[in-house]
Amino acid sequence: MTDAVFDTVRDCAVEVLQVAPDEVTEDAVFTEHLGATSLTLVELIMAIEEASGVDLPDTGVESVRTVRDACELVRGRL
Repeated sequence: MTDAVFDTVRDCAVEVLQVAPDEVTEDAVFTEHLGATSLTLVELIMAIEEASGVDLPDTGVESVRTVRDACELVRGRL
């Protein structure tokens, strides 16, 4: 079974952070493993919101460190 939310987050990370799809795992830390900066994290969150059709709360976004965190935040808003 595929996970549509993970696929969306992964695709956005690949596009925004310019990383290979296989680097984007649920345990990957955006800053440490995927090279995100505070600016690219904002761009990534915006891309995820657009791709998933959800509005992510600013308070939740601040706690996003890993791909899993981002997926759970999106799932919570669906």
